[in-house]
Amino acid sequence: MNSLVQKLPDNDNKRKWIAVGITFTISILLTLLGIYFYRDYGIALFILTPFFMGACPAILYGSKKQISKMEAWKIAFTSLCVFTLGLLFFAIEGLICIAMAAPIAILFNWIGSLIGYFIVSKRANTSAVVILVLFGAIPTTAFIEKDVKPELTSVVTSIEIEADLATVWKNVVEFPELDKPNEFIFKTGIAYPINAKIEGKGVGAIRYCNFTTGSFVEPITVWNFPNLLAFDVLEQPAPMKEVSFWDIDAPHLHDYFVSKKGQFKLTKLPNGNTLLEGTTWYYHNIKPAAYWKGWSSYIVHKIHERVLNHIKHNSEDVVR
Repeated sequence: MNSLVQKLPDNDNKRKWIAVGITFTISILLTLLGIYFYRDYGIALFILTPFFMGACPAILYGSKKQISKMEAWKIAFTSLCVFTLGLLFFAIEGLICIAMAAPIAILFNWIGSLIGYFIVSKRANTSAVVILVLFGAIPTTAFIEKDVKPELTSVVTSIEIEADLATVWKNVVEFPELDKPNEFIFKTGIAYPINAKIEGKGVGAIRYCNFTTGSFVEPITVWNFPNLLAFDVLEQPAPMKEVSFWDIDAPHLHDYFVSKKGQFKLTKLPNGNTLLEGTTWYYHNIKPAAYWKGWSSYIVHKIHERVLNHIKHNSEDVVR
């Protein structure tokens, strides 16, 4: 590695783009290894890889000259942008997932550029060691974290409806087609509900909540008319349709966001109205969990709002 650093050309522009090229090649290969071999979407991908793309080009570019923090950040960000274009061009990821990952990726890319700047400014003789350590840390972390079990998360959304329990119950069990969404989030490719149908009645009946990407198959586990309808999720469709130049079927679209069960709880209020609560329990195999849980819970909440408002509208139309 030291010999590689020393062999970089003295020409400033050439050295910059060679540093970017080396970083891009290593990062793409490590990303493919993590996604398709380890099947891991986690800290290795969303933290360590952007960090590597911040530190590595800054170290390589600054190996034969004094660079400023801004120069380190510029070449780090350039590497991240080239990497992003590579993900799109090679149909590895789509625009929406890249946009969701952008805040955390940019943050750690910037931190990596600061570390790279510090290395070439204060510890130039250790630059090759730092690159090798980072290179080894990414696949090692992916290997370790792929077996970490995810935690179940619940999202609860409620709405008050000016109708009695029985009327609301009828519209909860199944409902006709919803209007086209106005929310921006559902115009990006995120799946949203269209209607709900049910086959049978009582525990064991099968409810189908149909989304734009397919159907949730929901065996009823609690049928407590008119207060509680609970169900497991036996099958679920892809959570989104990626926006891309190509037809992308990324691994994270299958079994990385998993809805386990759900329920609708109806409570009679003192004014005669109904409080309707929708709850979804889910987990995802994407890390860091704290970051991605924010995105997932927000999307689930928006789906709840869409369904609950539809039920409210249909129920109140009946009693008017």
